Amino acid sequence: MTTTPISPRALRWARRRQSFTRSWNAYRSQRTGMIGLVLLGAIVILALAAPLLIDQSQLSVTQATGERMAPPSAGYPLGTDEVGRSILALTLWGSRLSLLIGLTATVVAIVIGTALGVTSGHIGGWYGWVALRVSDWFMVLPSLVVAIALLAVLGRSMSTTIIVIALVSWSGTTRLVRAQTLTVQARPYLERARALGAGHWHQMSKHILPNVLPLVLASATLLVPSAILMESSLAWLGLGDPNVVSWGSILNRASNNGAVSAHAWWYLLPPGLAILLVVLAFMMCGRALEAVFNPRLRGEQG
Repeated sequence: MTTTPISPRALRWARRRQSFTRSWNAYRSQRTGMIGLVLLGAIVILALAAPLLIDQSQLSVTQATGERMAPPSAGYPLGTDEVGRSILALTLWGSRLSLLIGLTATVVAIVIGTALGVTSGHIGGWYGWVALRVSDWFMVLPSLVVAIALLAVLGRSMSTTIIVIALVSWSGTTRLVRAQTLTVQARPYLERARALGAGHWHQMSKHILPNVLPLVLASATLLVPSAILMESSLAWLGLGDPNVVSWGSILNRASNNGAVSAHAWWYLLPPGLAILLVVLAFMMCGRALEAVFNPRLRGEQG
């Protein structure tokens, strides 16, 4: 009886499934990571379900029916803003934009950082030196100040906010990925690939990138809360898109319309608490992933 040989592709996928199963089992053993994952899942579900829960017309200034800065009541569980709109509606709809900008800016920053980190670490030479010096330069710049200056020049919109946040966030990933790339470079299987005539693209795409992706994933989960905080800070300073609602823009309107002096805590607390919870959830997930991919940290967390 003959057995059908397993193709290399099927073998690779089987190994990847085994690796994913091991990583997931290790992640599930991290109590804080699971709490963060559940919390993050609840926030994402609420953000996606916002159009089903609350009609978008409740965000309109001209269609507001509540009283000015009214405290929480049966009709408005989280109170109203300065024109009578529901704070609950603003917070739920604001979560969509804050999460979208944070996630998109993180993806752009991770792509830039990973590409530069892998290529500079693998190719080296003058290109690697220039890439490292540029990333060092971006790391020492004050991110918020640079973002404010760029938005003042480029204008206020969702797309420019994403670009600006990505531009001030990629450098840390570049240094992290470059260091891991240099470690992978010294492994025997990469030396065999070079001896067999593998080119730069084959080495980077087939051998280096798969080995740095777990580190990139952990870095991304820690970069998302920074991007959300950056977006909220810029919107609170009045540099966000004026045509959309985000958590930062809610805080900006509350500050500009005297919510603090009027003791309208319901205007400030919901968006602030939402920012705190989503940042905490991403940080908990990120720390748990760090422990999964770095076994030396597993005893310190959980």
